[in-house]
Amino acid sequence: MGSSYVTDPTIFIIDSLFSLYILAVLLRFLLQWCGADFYNPISQFLVKVTHPPLKLLRRFVPSIGKIDTSSLVLVLSLQMLADFSILLLKGVAISIGALTILSLTQLVSLLINIFIYAVFARAILSWINPGSFNAASSILHSLTEPVLDLCRKFIPDLGGIDLSPLAALMLLQLAKMVVLPPLHQLANLIG
Repeated sequence: MGSSYVTDPTIFIIDSLFSLYILAVLLRFLLQWCGADFYNPISQFLVKVTHPPLKLLRRFVPSIGKIDTSSLVLVLSLQMLADFSILLLKGVAISIGALTILSLTQLVSLLINIFIYAVFARAILSWINPGSFNAASSILHSLTEPVLDLCRKFIPDLGGIDLSPLAALMLLQLAKMVVLPPLHQLANLIG
């Protein structure tokens, strides 16, 4: 048994735990930014899970308008810590600049993926159970409505068929293809 016998499961655990918590903090930021219902059970769960470190950070990092900068600082710090730990276990040395760009790239990818999955889930829910109300559909509506409204401005009304989710999915995938490769190249150049 080689060194990967221990390091691979350790990397898996580190990546999984950090990824789940980063997702929770990023979702809290997005739901707060888009004005989702604070009393929704999903919102309440995210607030309770992420409150302790954010309470501490808010003492030092003030919000800028509607933007909760302490959430963004926490997300970036956690992503950098996770990436540093994983690279250290793999035996890879990286500069702080490259680590920052790598972490930002992963966060941008996660942000785009959140919107892709949310738009897709909202479209599926609208086909399966249209007009129903539950905690998940309320959150999905709050999260995706700004993106879908933007798409509806450019897509004409086609007699009751809403193509804005399709347009949003295409734009989000295009954003992934345009934004992420230059960030990866920048991280490689710095590192």
